[in-house]
Amino acid sequence: MHIPVLLHKVVSELRVSPGEIFLDCTMGNGGHTIAVAQAAAGPIVAIGIDENEDALARAQSALARAGTPAKLWNGNFRNLDKALAENGADSADAILFDLGVSSEELLESGRGFSFAKDEPLLMTFRKSAIGGGVTAHEVVNRWSEENLATIIEGFGDELYAKRIAHAIATAREPREQWGERAPIETSRALADIVASVVPRKGKTHPATKTFQAIRMAVNDELPALAEGLQKALAALRAGGRIAVISFHSGEDRIVKMFFKESEKNGVGTTSKKPVVPSSEEVLENPRSRSAKLRIFVKNK
Repeated sequence: MHIPVLLHKVVSELRVSPGEIFLDCTMGNGGHTIAVAQAAAGPIVAIGIDENEDALARAQSALARAGTPAKLWNGNFRNLDKALAENGADSADAILFDLGVSSEELLESGRGFSFAKDEPLLMTFRKSAIGGGVTAHEVVNRWSEENLATIIEGFGDELYAKRIAHAIATAREPREQWGERAPIETSRALADIVASVVPRKGKTHPATKTFQAIRMAVNDELPALAEGLQKALAALRAGGRIAVISFHSGEDRIVKMFFKESEKNGVGTTSKKPVVPSSEEVLENPRSRSAKLRIFVKNK
């Protein structure tokens, strides 16, 4: 089960009051939204965005069980202005981005996010994206060795990026005896290729960073984050707050620089240092270990 990261800190920092509009840009299973709504002294207006249809279905069930009404919108948070407008709002008092991928997304999607299963290489958040747009199969089998090395190093912080990219390119080369290509078809096949050239360290699978990098490339995650932050600040009411939980150095860098630039321009103030999980939270939820929470408060 996916455990919301830095839950209590998010609730205390956003300080959502009765009647205010809370926009959860990464709804997931609804854990943060439920906690924010329950902490308010009265009813709030909650709007949740998620690109994954399955996640919205899970969130709908969780919200119903908790007695927390919310309006849900299927799409990418880079279009949060559209999500607000279609739900009768033109602004929000508090906005949350939780950029982590849920456990259910990794293990139950059937779209190749996990190297622990033998699934088609898709890695698209939206089911409707299948059959159109970029998939992991295209990235792995058609992108050049140089491009593969670039994204694996840049998005995955992987020291062995060039070695991995070469192994992938070699594995997909044409079979000379048949005169045909031998594409890499499944998540298990890709994981095995990576594991064959990367030394294992501790409990972390050697393909972890490579899978993260390919997923980020497929879903255009960093450009979407940059666009989403700009629209979030534009939609935020005076005195409102934005909270962003990131799990990747590239994500955190974008958030940090955007908040610092906005502060420099006199739009508001940002937290000087990110909030990180306590040792107790990391023990309870190991996935939280790389999380960083940054807060921005818009001037009144």
